[in-house]
Amino acid sequence: MCADHSKQVRSSETRELLLLTAERLFAEYGVEAVSNRQVSEAAGQLNNSAVGYHFGSKEDLVVAMLRRHAEPIEQRRTEMLAEIAGSTELRDWVACLVRPPIEHLASLGVPSWYARCIAQVTTHPSFRKLLFDETFTSRSMQQGHRGMFRLVPRLPERVRQERNDMGRLMVVHICAERERALHEGTVPRSSTWELTASGLVDALVGLWLAPVTPRRPPPRAKSAHAARPTPPPKRAKRST
Repeated sequence: MCADHSKQVRSSETRELLLLTAERLFAEYGVEAVSNRQVSEAAGQLNNSAVGYHFGSKEDLVVAMLRRHAEPIEQRRTEMLAEIAGSTELRDWVACLVRPPIEHLASLGVPSWYARCIAQVTTHPSFRKLLFDETFTSRSMQQGHRGMFRLVPRLPERVRQERNDMGRLMVVHICAERERALHEGTVPRSSTWELTASGLVDALVGLWLAPVTPRRPPPRAKSAHAARPTPPPKRAKRST
């Protein structure tokens, strides 16, 4: 029993090390550029197939990495949603979507790699869907969106989808930029994750309440007859 327990502990520690190493490499070089073998080597594993043994494919590795962070974010968002139940303030619902992942990033310390890793994943065609399925379709996210959309002015579906994409990308890339700046030591002393969260909430509330520019109908094409220039009148022949 003791030997089995030790083996399980070592396996769990190896998995954690591989996940942290993959997160760092993906953040620095992109998901596509890093192979499972490179992750295993960078993690100091003698077996170059360690990622395949513990996780499977690269897709499985990415999913495991996302789920590693999802639980604390989901728990915090669920708590916030319970606190604002019935609120008619749009800002409260936007905060429930924005603050939990930022609070989680703040808890990771410096350096961290998760925000930059997520930014890299969002630019990859197939892994972006994995990210969406694992992160943006959770129960708390769906509840937060329902509450938010009850308070957002009625928008054409194309505008609603466009602003949803804008908001998601804004949060992802602003967080990635702050994480990078923290790592490089270029963040002003007065800057905090709390201020980042407040700024994003302000911006997203403004985004959802912004007016929509009416779409102008395309100019009507001129008919072929109207487009042809009128020929000059023929000059009458002079009699000799």
